[in-house]
Parts: sequence; structure tokens; C-alpha cells
Amino acid sequence: MSGPTELPVPDTADVRTGPEVSEALLSVLPLLGEWHGEGQAAGAGGDHRFGQWIRFGHDGRGFLAYESRTWRLTDDGTIVGPDVRESGFWRPRGQDDVELLVASPDGLVEIYVGTARTTTSWELTSDVLARTPDAPEVSRAVRLYGIVEGALMYAIDRAAGDAPLRPTMSARLDRLR
Repeated sequence: MSGPTELPVPDTADVRTGPEVSEALLSVLPLLGEWHGEGQAAGAGGDHRFGQWIRFGHDGRGFLAYESRTWRLTDDGTIVGPDVRESGFWRPRGQDDVELLVASPDGLVEIYVGTARTTTSWELTSDVLARTPDAPEVSRAVRLYGIVEGALMYAIDRAAGDAPLRPTMSARLDRLR
């Protein structure tokens, strides 16, 4: 089956083109765009470097669509292959409250609630975590995002069972557009 190469409804990661940005997005507007960079991950397979591309887009409604792709890197920066992938939605609620819904192909679905701490930083804590039987065990999680000197920086901490939160992923990403 063939179809159009572009969707009939606009979607953009750029405030200068496409639909008008909803006023509801003001608390997350600085995230809008495409970001690229590197980070560090920790997990059952050991610590490793990764490259990452993130896109925050909008279609004129009161949410940001979120897509993230990562690829595993060796210590010398050679690309080994694909790594973590996520997609979801950032949903502002009122002036400072934010919800984040994230799904990954590992079988984990996460719903976070949090606040815009400033106009360029967000702190989110897991509210609901659901997983398939073979997904990694996660009982709670925290995500911190901030734009520092023009770069998007974030840290994700997760816990399994009653264990304390542990660093899982962090990165520094530069704006592509």
C-alpha cells in the first residue's frame, strides 16, 4: 500500500513554522526542537556511552510529542548498534505542573508527574509504572531535565523493588534546530 510522503496534518519541532503554538505549552516550550549529543548509561549489561537524538514536536494542541533514539558507543566513540528507544508525550497541566507519558519497546510504560522548577528545568517522579513480564523490573523512577547554557541535560534514576534509586542514564544534548 502506498501513501503520501507527508501527513495531511502539520507537526513541527520549530516554533517558526507549522501550526501556532498552544499557550498551554509555555512551561515546556524551551524543550521544543531536535537535540543531539552523548551520554552515559548504567544497567545490567554494564556501564556504557551512548549517542542520542531527541525530538520534541507539536501540532498546535496542548502537548509535546516526544521521541528519543539512542545508539551504543564504544569508549573510543565507535557506534556499536541501536540502544534505548522511547516515545511519549509531555502534557503541561496549569502553570507549573507537567505530566510525562513514556513507552519503550522493552515493555515498560511510565507515567510521571512533576513541575517546571524554573522556565528551563523540570523534575518528574513516577506515578504509574507498568511492564510486560519480560521487561526490566522498575518500581519507581525520577527524571530531571534542564537547559543549561543552551544544552539540554537530563538524568534518569530508577529503582527495582525496595532498592534505592540508582543513576540509569544521563546526557548532554545540543540543539540541532
